[in-house]
Amino acid sequence: MRAMDELRPLTAGRLLELWRECREMEDPLERVLWCNGRIAAECCFLQGERVYESAVEVLEDLTGRQLENLLRRLAQGGGSGENRRREMGGGAENPAFDGARFEAMRGE
Repeated sequence: MRAMDELRPLTAGRLLELWRECREMEDPLERVLWCNGRIAAECCFLQGERVYESAVEVLEDLTGRQLENLLRRLAQGGGSGENRRREMGGGAENPAFDGARFEAMRGE
């Protein structure tokens, strides 16, 4: 596994775009691995530079378990340790998210 010091979460829109680009693959396992490889390639950074240039590089470098653990870390907020968690308010929350508006839409 290559060295990295930061995981940068993608926007929901970018995740959807990646999924749509991969969904044409017939084999479900191939589709999931390819899509997860693309996500990892866009999220892994070392000193501000992308660690992987493509999904192919990710899939050639990581085992299935390593990729799963990496994506789990990313889903839990990514970042580069404690400093990143503090910057993000404890998790991968969107600073532009309006909680009150969301609750109003839910009818609460």
